[in-house]
Amino acid sequence: MRVRAPEQYPFMDDPIFREFFGDRGRPPQQPRQRRTGLGSGVIVSADGYILTNHHVVDGAEQIKIDMNDNRTFDARLVGSDPPSDLALLKVDATNLPVLSLGDSDRVRVGDVVLAIGNPLGIGQTVTMGIISAKGRQTGLSSGSFEDFLQTDAPINQGNSGGALVSTNSEVIGINSQILSPSGGSIGIGFAIPSNMARTVMDTLVRTGKVRRGQLGITVQKVTSEVAEKLKLGDQRGILVAQVQPGSAADRAGIRQGDIITAFNGTEVNEPNTFRNLVAATAPGTDVTLTIQRDGREQQVRAILGEFRQQVHQQDR
Repeated sequence: MRVRAPEQYPFMDDPIFREFFGDRGRPPQQPRQRRTGLGSGVIVSADGYILTNHHVVDGAEQIKIDMNDNRTFDARLVGSDPPSDLALLKVDATNLPVLSLGDSDRVRVGDVVLAIGNPLGIGQTVTMGIISAKGRQTGLSSGSFEDFLQTDAPINQGNSGGALVSTNSEVIGINSQILSPSGGSIGIGFAIPSNMARTVMDTLVRTGKVRRGQLGITVQKVTSEVAEKLKLGDQRGILVAQVQPGSAADRAGIRQGDIITAFNGTEVNEPNTFRNLVAATAPGTDVTLTIQRDGREQQVRAILGEFRQQVHQQDR
């Protein structure tokens, strides 16, 4: 993959400086840098579709897949989705071994799991642990569409994109992140749930990119203090803290201070869960929100807008 060289002499682009000094002092042209990296992936179809992390293939000029039976394939990038940190690759092969994607919603805290990957490039490795928590956020993913399964199965650099497997031999997660002060495993690893991975994969196969719905509101959890202040009967739902002018929510008449209790009939009590439900719905979809306003419950219909990821200047 390409590596961007840091700009060490930014004043050389100053026209006043160049008027006096010309090109003197300009450093010699540096050769374009390259680096190679290793990550893991999961074969999700016998005809060669492979799931991995976006950050594993981000910026890659060439992608090769090393199979456990010593075969190597050139892979093409079908599509990549930074907000979920998922990417889909394709190799020209048939009759590949496949593990099916399980239902991550049925995973329970305490379930035994296996993490499969290529830690630190030493070769395929299997580690064991349990599901430590569900619905985790780390704030490290681009766009933060996170709903991680947390596991204490040892995960290290190189495991990214590998499978988190249940004792029923189903892939229930794609290993993605660790939290560690040292960079090595301390038993706090995170995997993207298989249900999210399946949704992203199916969309990438059909269109090559993922489009997400957006309401245009900022929400927060209804804590006991918030419930008491607003004189709510019970502590449920999420509080609308801000409505973006001209957004789908604004057009639908949603107001600051509304309490959203359900999205298309699905009860919501966590801001992250709500955000992921909205994002998983296609832009332009007509949705129904159940809200509490002035002590009364009512239904509000809205047509979702489209989420636009902010692009940093250096990435344009």
